[in-house]
Amino acid sequence: MQQKTFTYPAPFVLESGAVFHNLRLAYTTYGAIRKDQTNVIWIFHALTANSNPHEWWPEMIGAGKVFDPEKDFIICVNMPGSCYGSSSPLDVNPASGEPYYHDFPFFTIRDMARAYQLLQQKLGIKKIKIGIGGSTGGQQLLEWAVQDPDLFDYIIPLATNAVHSPWGKAFNASQRFAIEADQTWHTKNPDAGRKGLEVARGIALLSYRNATAYNKTQSETSEEQLEAFRSESYQRYQGSKLSARFNAFSYYALSKSMDSHNLGRGRGGVIKALGRIRAKTLALALEGDLLFPPEEQEFLAEHIPGAIEKYIRSDYGHDGFLLEFEQISEAIKKFITRLSPAAIGQEKTGN
Repeated sequence: MQQKTFTYPAPFVLESGAVFHNLRLAYTTYGAIRKDQTNVIWIFHALTANSNPHEWWPEMIGAGKVFDPEKDFIICVNMPGSCYGSSSPLDVNPASGEPYYHDFPFFTIRDMARAYQLLQQKLGIKKIKIGIGGSTGGQQLLEWAVQDPDLFDYIIPLATNAVHSPWGKAFNASQRFAIEADQTWHTKNPDAGRKGLEVARGIALLSYRNATAYNKTQSETSEEQLEAFRSESYQRYQGSKLSARFNAFSYYALSKSMDSHNLGRGRGGVIKALGRIRAKTLALALEGDLLFPPEEQEFLAEHIPGAIEKYIRSDYGHDGFLLEFEQISEAIKKFITRLSPAAIGQEKTGN
């Protein structure tokens, strides 16, 4: 494994028209590229993850696993706006000499895909065998596959969509409202909005999991409990856990980036945009996913030429894309070995 940083020396013009200087992308690679470039795997991470997928997807990467560094060249880039090495709100704004904080430029999902293309060109990568990403990582994957239809042989968008839904935007807006309600949010301080971030995480968890997951994992062991319930403690713990490793500025910025996702913008509509994708596509859906419900992956499979859809059984809702590694690995293996759609399975039961 190698962790590196790419800096783009020229001005980077964002979709908004703003000009960003000194664009920086932190990325991690595993393995080596073959001369024929037939083994490149590009992984896109979700909202608060980093460029080290072995930390948040350990069962998917390693010797003998679906993505094997002994055979594959695996790359993952930390998305702009995050706090794990890429350009972020805590960087110094060259125009002011102070950290950006609230003034960090707005990166859309489309901007992120364009930024990755700069790294791709720097590395001399002309072909990517597999692109895979879940949640907002899947949004970035789809955007790139539309921008450059001939780049990917296979794409695996997982628990994601072609347009971020009003439902998803409402969740993100509510999380930003929580951050804004923190009295420290408007201060220029790296810790500004930290308590609001903890509340925001609690809101997010209600979309990442579902009633089945909470009832399964957070039920009380005593019938006599009157307060201090496990589910309440869980919410507090997860909020504190995130605030210890993330910051409100990055969270706020990245949630807005997610909301910007619309493949059809400026392309004659979403259906037309999806029709541009030429990669062999496996759209993976999770039963019980409240944030990216299965009908959104059905839409992808319906409108991407030749795409196949697979349902993954899970009691964990959206978080299943990080947890159901056995089912996901099996679906990927069958897909890449070009088994028939019937063998991969398309029914909602996941059989």
